[in-house]
Amino acid sequence: MRKKSTTEEDISPRIVCTAPWRAVRVTSCPSYRLHVEFQDGTSGFVDLSRRVISPKAGVFASLADKTLFEQVYIHHGVVTWPGEIDLAPDAMYEAIKLHGEWVLT
Repeated sequence: MRKKSTTEEDISPRIVCTAPWRAVRVTSCPSYRLHVEFQDGTSGFVDLSRRVISPKAGVFASLADKTLFEQVYIHHGVVTWPGEIDLAPDAMYEAIKLHGEWVLT
């Protein structure tokens, strides 16, 4: 006889990650740009304009739809869009910390 399945409590909301690259705020801007603020106060821009229109855009091609692009949000410290599209938070953080901007080509 099979055991009745039980639901375990999800404790993840109580886990606190202190990695500085965790994004806490994102705003979509004109021309496929984002303004991102990180947990440690670092902030800057992400320019996706070249990537979105590139023949090698891959999953980012769907972000050419401005309505979808504007649906950007933060999920567990990562800049994300519907459809499981996200950006590498550590690479974004490092580029913004060094240059104030991360340009994806």
